[in-house]
Amino acid sequence: MMIKKMSIFLLLCLPMMSCTPEGMKILTDVLAAGGTEALTTEQISMGLKEALTNGISKGADLVSKTDGYYKNQEIKLLFPPQAKKIEQKLADFGLSSLTDQMVEKLNRAAEDAAKEAKPIFVSAIRSMTIADATNILMGGDNTAATSYLRKTTSDALYSKFNPVVMNSLKKVKALDYWDDIVNRYNKIPFVEKINPDINDYVTQKAMDGLFTMIEKEEGLIRKDPIARTTDLLKKVFAKQDK
Repeated sequence: MMIKKMSIFLLLCLPMMSCTPEGMKILTDVLAAGGTEALTTEQISMGLKEALTNGISKGADLVSKTDGYYKNQEIKLLFPPQAKKIEQKLADFGLSSLTDQMVEKLNRAAEDAAKEAKPIFVSAIRSMTIADATNILMGGDNTAATSYLRKTTSDALYSKFNPVVMNSLKKVKALDYWDDIVNRYNKIPFVEKINPDINDYVTQKAMDGLFTMIEKEEGLIRKDPIARTTDLLKKVFAKQDK
């Protein structure tokens, strides 16, 4: 049990460049208590940084590829829930192809925006303190770090990610498609006019998709030795498998 908690602590306590000498001493003491072979504080720091950053990098890389969102049913962006009336009404008029094209554009925008997400998420990780990591440790949850990030960084991430999404929507001409769809719908007699904030919708859903993929990678790094892709990760986390 001690080894398990120690290994979780090593994975999640990510002080990064802001780690204090006192913090590194705590980590060294934890390692010594668990019987781990001597590691320098520099190796420990690098290993901790590498672990969660790997999850972010892999998650962002996966979703930023073509069809990273569009053909992943778990995170695919669908027509905005607030605009279901538009989708249904256009289908009634034989215009489902318009909404289908819009769905593809939304996902292309999310994929494009995700290319810029990695440094934003890594920056957020670097703000995690030893106290934060200790609280996560006590939860005993294989996705505790991702849950923590989602809870504590979403607002800040949104403010940085939203302009990226807006640029991506413009880049793939999703806003032009959206304006066309809304205009056609609003010209239909007796319908209630509607025009949801598509930029907000894509930003929220793109972030949700990234968190989902990061959560999966976090679970792999915790449980699967194969996911520890460097010698440093293997060395830092070797004791949890004994």
